[in-house]
Amino acid sequence: MDDRSCRTVKALYEKHSAAFEQLRPTNLVEKAWLDRFITNIKPEGHILDIGCGNATPIAEYLLSQGFSVTGVDSSPSMIARCKAKFPQQAWLIADMRELNLGIKFDGILAWDSFFHLPRADQRQMFRIFSAHAQAGAALMFNTGTSDGEAIGKFEGEPLYHASLAPDEYTLLMQNSGFQVIQQIVEDPQCGGRTVWLAGTNP
Repeated sequence: MDDRSCRTVKALYEKHSAAFEQLRPTNLVEKAWLDRFITNIKPEGHILDIGCGNATPIAEYLLSQGFSVTGVDSSPSMIARCKAKFPQQAWLIADMRELNLGIKFDGILAWDSFFHLPRADQRQMFRIFSAHAQAGAALMFNTGTSDGEAIGKFEGEPLYHASLAPDEYTLLMQNSGFQVIQQIVEDPQCGGRTVWLAGTNP
C-alpha cells in the first residue's frame, strides 16, 4: 500500500463525518485506559489528540478532567464540529504525518487513528511523537496484533488498517525516547483493542 491508502481514509471520514458522529459509541469503553493515560500526566497538562475526530467522547472526557487539548484531524468537517463544541480549545486540520507544531505536550494520544497509516508511515510517526513530547510525557495509541494490513468497512466502503509487529513497536519507542508502561493485546475491557501506553523519561 502507498499514500493512496491515507488519501482514501481521509476522504472516507470527511465524506461520512455526520454518520461517524451518529455511530461513534459514547459509552466511553476506553475510560480505564484514558484514566491510566492521564495518571501519567501532570494535573491540568496539555494533551495532543492526534486523529481527534469530532472530540466526542475522547477529548470531551480529557477536558472534563481538567486538561487542555489540542486536537488534530485531517477532516475539515470533524474539526468544525470540535470547534463548535469546545471553541476555547485548539483544533487543527492537518495530516498527522506532517505535524510540526513547535509545541511540546504533556500527553500525546493517537486513538483509533494511528492504525490507519501504512506501516512505513507508522515508523516515521515515532519521530513526530518524540518531537512533540515534553520530558515525562505520556504516549498512548492502539494498533493491530501483528505485522500486516487489513481492510475493514465503514458505511459500506473499504477502510484501510495496518500494524507492525509488537517487537518493532517496542524498539521504535525505545529508539525515540519512550519506555513501555503497559500493553494489552485485544483488551476485552476495551472493545478488543490492542493498546500501548508509554512515557518519556522525566
